[in-house]
Amino acid sequence: MTTAFHLELTDEQVLSFHDDGFVVIEQIADPDLVARARNRFEPMFRGEFETGLYPDEWNWKPDRDSPTLTRQICNGWKADRDIARLVLREDIGRACARLGGWPGTRISQDNVLWKPVGGRPLGFHQDAAYDRWAVPVDWVSCWIALDDTTADGGTLELVRGSHRWNPWGMISEFHGPEDPDVELRAAADAEGLEIDKVAVVVPAGGGVFHAGRTWHGSGVNRADRPRRSVVAHCTTSEARFSEHEVGYIYSRYKKFGSAEMDESFFPITWREDGYRSTFLADFLSERSGWAGVR
Repeated sequence: MTTAFHLELTDEQVLSFHDDGFVVIEQIADPDLVARARNRFEPMFRGEFETGLYPDEWNWKPDRDSPTLTRQICNGWKADRDIARLVLREDIGRACARLGGWPGTRISQDNVLWKPVGGRPLGFHQDAAYDRWAVPVDWVSCWIALDDTTADGGTLELVRGSHRWNPWGMISEFHGPEDPDVELRAAADAEGLEIDKVAVVVPAGGGVFHAGRTWHGSGVNRADRPRRSVVAHCTTSEARFSEHEVGYIYSRYKKFGSAEMDESFFPITWREDGYRSTFLADFLSERSGWAGVR
């Protein structure tokens, strides 16, 4: 199953990314693919996974967690092929490689995010703080809105120029903090700089590419509709596991005695020599799955 839409960044968009630490794009994904991915949210958060495999993180469950929290699944691509068709796209991989200055791109992880009406904030943070189990610590993230976004709808907000700030650690409260800016203010004070926030207001299928050290988060959803999005957190195709840092979830995929990243878990989505992880074509077309050939 393919889409006719192909993303190609302009030189001006690449320059904006390097100047600001992000670039907002009016269309990243085909409307039909956006609609299919959006329709997968309810069954996924009920625990109905199309491939039969649980995602790596399933941070919100209906009978356990507050309905005011943002619902999150990580590596939904392993659990659902409509999510995979969004985040494993070759053109997104090529765009991330161009922005990151890499010879190719592999996906490090994805996020499936659902902020309900009235949903609480997500704390401002740098993604790079959550990627220290890999070398280099270097992400370019592609955030795709699956609903039209508004400034009052809890949309993603980014801090212009903050990709040049010093690295910060993991924040103390990620989901639903009373004050989502507390560590952002401390980081800005340490830099001696003002905070210049930009809200991502785009139609469904639009979004933003941002650097791993760009500060970002979101406020309360005060709109009359949910804010659903999918994020592809990408890294260089040459990334390897750190020999010094352990990620409590993702280091489970590291082989003893090797720093190699296995493409079954961190597939290469684009490389300048034309290579793409060989299983992707069969997986995305449903000719194979985690249980083997269908």
